[in-house]
Amino acid sequence: MIESTSNLKATVFANAINYPSYRNLIKSLLVDKKTTGSNDSEAMINYTSMNDRRMDRWDKKIKVDEDLSQQIKDLPKMNWLVITEAWCGDAAQNIPFIAKLADENSNIDLRFIMRDENLEIMNHYLTNGAKSIPILIMMDENFNDLATWGPRPEPVQKMVMEAKEKPNLDQPKFIESIHKWYAVDKNKRISEEFTNLLNEITHG
Repeated sequence: MIESTSNLKATVFANAINYPSYRNLIKSLLVDKKTTGSNDSEAMINYTSMNDRRMDRWDKKIKVDEDLSQQIKDLPKMNWLVITEAWCGDAAQNIPFIAKLADENSNIDLRFIMRDENLEIMNHYLTNGAKSIPILIMMDENFNDLATWGPRPEPVQKMVMEAKEKPNLDQPKFIESIHKWYAVDKNKRISEEFTNLLNEITHG
């Protein structure tokens, strides 16, 4: 008998880690010159180290809009599961905001799993056929999906999709432009997207 998706998510969620544990995992891996996943190349370690510093900065700077904060506080019991990896730049830019949202309501249980260790779950949440991360799965207390968000704000997703059509793309320059977008935007777009997402959940 094939295990239902809800049962699978419940099992995975029970073994998933919270945000402080996720941050500590990344820092402890970096001490040993490692990252999550199976690729511990110098490039991946460097990405992970930059991401750790990005998350440190965002954790200190993020302030949730008052209206969005109230929306979050009004939510019933929910389980939020994020699929991620430490080396992922989009994860580093967006996860601190998601964690800050979850902190606004003790009814929200936010946990994290690594993509490459959980492909059975990941394959249910592909983006245009790709295993793009981060993905946030918002579920009720019985692990039924309410909504998903990810892997990045819509303007960035558009940039990524357009870049895939350019055979001579300067990859480092493009990645730099993505992170510049996040620095300029200061979480405004993701805030708008979550406002709309929560409106859909609560009002249909």
